[in-house]
Amino acid sequence: MNRLVSWLEDYILPFANRLAQVRWLVALRDAFISIMPITFAGSIAVLIKSLVEASKTHLDWKIFAFIMQPVVAISNVVWRGTFSLFALFLAFSLGYHLAKSLETNRLAGAIVSLASFTMSVANFTKLRVNGKNFFVHNAFDISQFSTTGIFTAILFGTIGVAIYVACYKARIIIHLSTSLPHAEQSAFDSLAPGIIAIFSVGAINYIFQLATGTYFGNWLLHSIQVPLVKMGQGFGMILLVTLLVQVFWFFGINGLGVLSPILDSIWLTAQNVNVTAARDSRIPPFLWVRGSFDVFAWFGGAGGTLMLIVAILLFSKRSDYRTIAKVALAPGIFNINEPIVLGLPVVLNPVYFIPFVTAPLVNVVFSYLVSMMGLVNPVQVAVPSIMPPIIGPFLACNYDWRAIVLSLIDMLISLAIWTPFVFAADKIADANNSRSFFTTQY
Repeated sequence: MNRLVSWLEDYILPFANRLAQVRWLVALRDAFISIMPITFAGSIAVLIKSLVEASKTHLDWKIFAFIMQPVVAISNVVWRGTFSLFALFLAFSLGYHLAKSLETNRLAGAIVSLASFTMSVANFTKLRVNGKNFFVHNAFDISQFSTTGIFTAILFGTIGVAIYVACYKARIIIHLSTSLPHAEQSAFDSLAPGIIAIFSVGAINYIFQLATGTYFGNWLLHSIQVPLVKMGQGFGMILLVTLLVQVFWFFGINGLGVLSPILDSIWLTAQNVNVTAARDSRIPPFLWVRGSFDVFAWFGGAGGTLMLIVAILLFSKRSDYRTIAKVALAPGIFNINEPIVLGLPVVLNPVYFIPFVTAPLVNVVFSYLVSMMGLVNPVQVAVPSIMPPIIGPFLACNYDWRAIVLSLIDMLISLAIWTPFVFAADKIADANNSRSFFTTQY
């Protein structure tokens, strides 16, 4: 065990540290975090609509459904202003955080990123009337601004801001009187770099359209985004990401923070597709999405540490461990695991390495198989990460009671994995205390 930990510390830890310091990845992570209100507002709109439809269809509450129609209508308006424009908000947020990390004008970076994205999506839409397809030019298909545009927003937002920052750092700016107000001076400083960046992205798109006859955003969607999202449904890839999150966390690096650009780009994209399908009363196409990790593997935080807390309170005889567990219980219920991970500690503690890595992996395997057999709905609603276990899965799976059963089984599996190591930690601590006592005495 010590050899394994040493190997991980020598080879994996430096890689994780370097990854966590990449400015673009940090900015992308912060961009996804910044638009969480958009994600959750759209998901609440889906939950409201699903609740009203279920009450009418399964419970025959027609009066209730009629009374709730204004609320459903409001939810549809909220949807159109939030989730259906997800990629637009992401492009703006990414530009802001990239400009912030590179120490340039944040608002200008956000605007350049947004403009770069909108130039890169197709300006036509397809309508189907009486069985015939018609193309309407000089019009945007709103779906391009939602899930389908995420990779386009990331790529062209990054390119636009990179060109803007390069010009800004090179001092390609318009110098005016120093007596101008700060806001006006900042705007003029960003004028030339912004124009150069926007025209550069426009030229890239024009050349690509001229050479291929298609829009870059469409090509990116079908050539990169769709294959990557489908690859994310692979069993091996899901296990690999789960393993890396746990290993990074074991060394005190927030694995979810380091890998959130990957998790959000691939599995959050799939989740947004499921949310949109649920909103349109269609069958969600993806089996495993971003929220699946949270509701079926990481209850209590990464590692399923809520069950470690329960195991300590049930079986540990050591008062110090039990005190830490009592303090960590309330945060653990809301999926905040720092008190137990850093307080016990689990970080860099060889005794807990195996269960910390194994429990989430086993939960992922079991939940994936159950979902694949169709015994529980896939996650199709985004719920906050602080939503307690049992409640979170029930809401995330769109009021599926079977998700409650699955989450309870997952928690019992984790408890069974953690318990032997809690006993082992007690014995090791007692042995170390006895050894220290005799060393002191003699």
